[in-house]
Amino acid sequence: MNDRTPPNALTLSIAAVERDTGLSKDTLRVWERRYGFPKPERDDGGERAYPLAQVEKLRLLKRLLDAGHRPGRVVRQSTASLQALAESTVDLQATAEVTTAWADADVQAYLELMASHDVTALRRRLMSDLARVGMPRFLSDLLVPLNRSVGEAWMRGQLQIFEEHAYTESLQCVLRHALLSLPPADPDVRPRVLLATLPGEPHGLGLLMAEAMLAVDGLPCISMGVQLPIWDVVLAAQAYGSDVVALGFTGCANPTQTIDALQELRAKLPPSVAVWAGGSMPVLQRRRIDGVSPIADLADMAAAVEAWRRRQI
Repeated sequence: MNDRTPPNALTLSIAAVERDTGLSKDTLRVWERRYGFPKPERDDGGERAYPLAQVEKLRLLKRLLDAGHRPGRVVRQSTASLQALAESTVDLQATAEVTTAWADADVQAYLELMASHDVTALRRRLMSDLARVGMPRFLSDLLVPLNRSVGEAWMRGQLQIFEEHAYTESLQCVLRHALLSLPPADPDVRPRVLLATLPGEPHGLGLLMAEAMLAVDGLPCISMGVQLPIWDVVLAAQAYGSDVVALGFTGCANPTQTIDALQELRAKLPPSVAVWAGGSMPVLQRRRIDGVSPIADLADMAAAVEAWRRRQI
């Protein structure tokens, strides 16, 4: 596919491309200078105007960055090469993890529900499976492989953004309802956990799943939601008497900014308050930060709680 299109073709402004792809304006400009892509046209006012073919390639690049690829290795590649790379990336991720037969069957059923656009049936299926197997198995045996499969389908272009959003919103509704039905946590149970994401991380599904896992074990949790400024995280931890600040990350935030933010937060919090950094951002596993505990997945939550309790003895 030619990444250039005639100037009179339908184009998007840089602000629209930022919203559509999740790539910041600064990133788009830097790539344009450093790698020669994207190659925007100019509208009548002299502003950047991005042809749709380039926007599609930018979407594909964003998926690959979220999967851990580096811009310098992928931005200059052709769209066809990137599509092949996305397929191989998905295949490697899929073979690296083992799921149960129960989860495999359910994952396919859920993907078919998403494709049918029957949101009511999707939510009913989620509620039914949660009631059938209980929260711990629902989270670890179903949602972990299902979320991965949804991400892979999106990377392949088999799932539209609106379909992924409908699934995420449905799941959040079900989990929040389930959390409200749990008995209140004993305030004397420790640790008390504050959950949030930092600015630049707009995704809160992993945060909600972590809250559900902790709440089932009877831990007092307070969720601040997404994109809470660093100083407000510090104030909230103080106000709620939190022992742990648990932060969620996906691959959408800038890795360097994430490391800087975690270091700043760690310096502002009292040493007695632990910091957990969970999620799929690769840099969290590659680079250790003093005073910050990386948590790769939900299965590691229980071990993190036990490690915290051992340190209090």
